[in-house]
Amino acid sequence: MDLDKKIQQVYIIGSKGIPANYGGFETFVEKLTAGQKNKQIKYHVASRSDNGELAERHKRFDYNGADVFSIDVPNIGSAQAIAYDYKALKAAIQISKRQRDYRPIFYVLANRIGPFAQNFAKKIHDLGGKFYLNPDGHEWARAKWPKPVRKYWKYSEKRMIQAADLIIADNPEIERYIKKEYASFHPKTTYIAYGTDIQKTKLRSKDKKVRDWFARKRIKENEYFLVVGRFVPENNYETMIREFMASQTKKDFVLVTNVERNKFYERLKEKTHFDQDPRVKFVGTVYDQELLKYIRENTFAYFHGHEVGGTNPSLLEALSMTRLSMLIDVPFNRAVAKEGAVYWRKVNGDLAAKINKTETYNIEQIASYTKVARKRVEEEFTWDYIISKYEGLFLS
Repeated sequence: MDLDKKIQQVYIIGSKGIPANYGGFETFVEKLTAGQKNKQIKYHVASRSDNGELAERHKRFDYNGADVFSIDVPNIGSAQAIAYDYKALKAAIQISKRQRDYRPIFYVLANRIGPFAQNFAKKIHDLGGKFYLNPDGHEWARAKWPKPVRKYWKYSEKRMIQAADLIIADNPEIERYIKKEYASFHPKTTYIAYGTDIQKTKLRSKDKKVRDWFARKRIKENEYFLVVGRFVPENNYETMIREFMASQTKKDFVLVTNVERNKFYERLKEKTHFDQDPRVKFVGTVYDQELLKYIRENTFAYFHGHEVGGTNPSLLEALSMTRLSMLIDVPFNRAVAKEGAVYWRKVNGDLAAKINKTETYNIEQIASYTKVARKRVEEEFTWDYIISKYEGLFLS
């Protein structure tokens, strides 16, 4: 047999590239390539040319054993992501053709290029290849998009699902939705979750870095509720802030998020007057991963308000690191955390009552939530487990 036939060529399109600077898909590709166990797979990863120094300097380079190819995209506003995926998939098909790959796999992350999906699928099939898709969450449901953009995302999702040979959902609820919503296409689906890190922080309470940060932000360990994530309306910051302010807790509410030049922040300040409640503390972003782990590990409880994603990375981090997670009650979150969390609804007064109730919990009650959450992560969401599932799928 030709040597090349022994190696499964896999092209990954749709992340900004590796090395990962931020973002869920970027972290996924970084972990998948860095943690590769089976050498019968060769990864090719599309990268935006503005994704760091390596991509700026080289058209092709090797990283984590993967072949990374750099794509220039014009700055055309919100259509930039569509142009990038289009150009990246086109380039991947050309590389595969030149290499005369045997049964290559093209794995596209997110539903951005629906109008062109059928055409791409035909070219992939002409090479003897397969078109795999990760549909991500419900992009069309995100409040940040204007109506015409939401319509495009929904249309694009439909076309991508129709064209793909296999849909890989990162949450059982996403898989269920696709099977039901697009039943007429008889989509072939599978479920492989997103992964998370289970290593504890190396930092200690007495470390200067820790003491400086906590002193600067005027916060004490185990005396704050926490949220980490993008400051956008669909993550339910308004409900969390309003309900927290209505609760009787003496603890702080620490928001690790970037709000510079954020219109939503100003609008929320006008509506809730959170600036008049000294417990509500916006502390900016924390890029130091060890420090962020320490902040998560030493919070009293973690709020999670994401309601349109699949398996959200910040949810997995919360279950892996914090003692008590309080999640908005949507099927995605229940599918991940099961009995390892407290659930709240957007109903007026619900979260405030749950916050007040947590103040009455004893050590054993909190420990029981922690134990279930950790077990969920260790059994189904470690990167090691996720990488094995992907390698098994790519080689099957």
